[in-house]
Amino acid sequence: MFPSEIPAQNLRHASGVIISGGPHSVYDDSSPVVERGLLMTGIPVLGICYGQQLISQLLGGSVRKGDKGEFGLAILDLLGTNDSQLLNGVSDHQQIWMSHRDVVTAPPAGFRVLATTSTCETAAIEDSARRLYGVQFHPEVVHTTQGTRILENFVFDICGCERDWNPGQRIALVEDQIRQTVGDRNVFFFVSGGVDSTVAFTLCLRALGPTRVRGVYVDTGLMRAGETEFVERTFAQLGAGVVDGVLNVVRCETEFLEPLESVREPELKRHVIGEQFVRVQERIIESRGLLDDHWILGQGTIYPDTIESGGTSRSATIKTHHNRVPGIQKLMEAGRIVEPLADFYKDEVRAIGRLLNLPAELLNRHPFPGPGLAIRCLCSEIEESVTRVPDGWLIPVRSVGVQGDSRSYAPVLAIESLRQDEATELVNRTSGVNRVIARVSVREPMEYQRVFMSSITHGRLELLRRADAIVRGMCYESGFDAKVWQFPVILVPVGAGESRDSVVLRPIQSVDGMTADSVAMPDDLLHQMSARLMAIPEIAGVYYDLTHKPPGTIEWE
Repeated sequence: MFPSEIPAQNLRHASGVIISGGPHSVYDDSSPVVERGLLMTGIPVLGICYGQQLISQLLGGSVRKGDKGEFGLAILDLLGTNDSQLLNGVSDHQQIWMSHRDVVTAPPAGFRVLATTSTCETAAIEDSARRLYGVQFHPEVVHTTQGTRILENFVFDICGCERDWNPGQRIALVEDQIRQTVGDRNVFFFVSGGVDSTVAFTLCLRALGPTRVRGVYVDTGLMRAGETEFVERTFAQLGAGVVDGVLNVVRCETEFLEPLESVREPELKRHVIGEQFVRVQERIIESRGLLDDHWILGQGTIYPDTIESGGTSRSATIKTHHNRVPGIQKLMEAGRIVEPLADFYKDEVRAIGRLLNLPAELLNRHPFPGPGLAIRCLCSEIEESVTRVPDGWLIPVRSVGVQGDSRSYAPVLAIESLRQDEATELVNRTSGVNRVIARVSVREPMEYQRVFMSSITHGRLELLRRADAIVRGMCYESGFDAKVWQFPVILVPVGAGESRDSVVLRPIQSVDGMTADSVAMPDDLLHQMSARLMAIPEIAGVYYDLTHKPPGTIEWE
């Protein structure tokens, strides 16, 4: 991986080059560019999204802002006979994943258009003589049905690379890297009990031995019901045979809740939690005599954490992950951190966990965000009414989205229908909205609903914890939890009268967390779940998030 400014001469030995997507517009003066000479070397080049637009502009094509954005599901229509190496074996009318507003309106001379969508006339282009290729969609995400085939065509057939990548085969290499990074020091983890930190912890146990690896689980008061007990059981099994055990539990609810009481902005929440983690870490490390050079910090950071935190100079920050805040960055700069999984995606981490014989109960758990329930408990600095608009109701609670590879922070549109295709069309054509939810049940009509001034309190967290426990329990009993990748339950300060909070259900399907589909729940289960939730007097309504990623992130904050 290189910055776009790398001299073309430095890439002369590459088998091929992929120019990635990004949040910029090629016609902006500050947008990233590559050397035009790279496109003249004969090395195969594939441009994805922004990459296609950049190739087109550099070679004399035309790029402009589209009439409307295209975020999420689209259908790829092939043109003419499919004799393209890039699209070899790709079927017509295939699902692809889009996230763009700019479009190539006229490809450069020598290029031909291979495919279109209903709103993009240049969904795929190529100049096979110069071995230059471009796609406006994202073949690298799992929701492009035949995206892997397209990448295989480019990497193996066009570039001539060999098939030598297997996450499982990298376990020995990762363990060697752990030993090289750690040296003669010991590793100290702040574990969450999730898949990532547990797999990373286990790799360090294997690489260094149980006497050189220790973990602390910090109960922040932001955890789900039963979370702490599950973590204690899991790590007791991992550390079986170690005299003092490998895990200590530290309860720090007050230390986290007090700084969050006046914080309502999502990014600031993440920063406060991340910095508080560092303070707690420093206190715990000092109290255990771990400040000397014999100990370093281990983390379960995976690759999407780095991507969404703006991990390259030209990428946009979608949301700051708690393990990428400034305090953690300082530890990284000091060389006092080891992250065994930083190059892997979630599905690869699970594959490694299976090879390490970790229990299925752990590996099949739904991901849970490091900042905990704090980012599922939305807040508002103002009190404001819900507004009637032509397509539904505009709720002035802002959630984080990702549109055109950059961050959006926008209100939510509530509609009556549970149709996901309708939601996708609405979010694409409605300016200033990045998420569409369906009204399932409310105590009072929508015209009486309003957003209340609110913050994170013990009472609101307990309400969210109770609602989350109901949803998780019903999903487990019905088997629905096995049909989704994750199921966030969100508390939003929307209601009427004395009931001032509503619950949003957000079941999604994904593989790596980079993209996601909203998943429809069986009607009977949805209505039973809604009835259970509405039996809680403090809950004013139940809504269902119909938004894919993109344009909405999986978590609301």
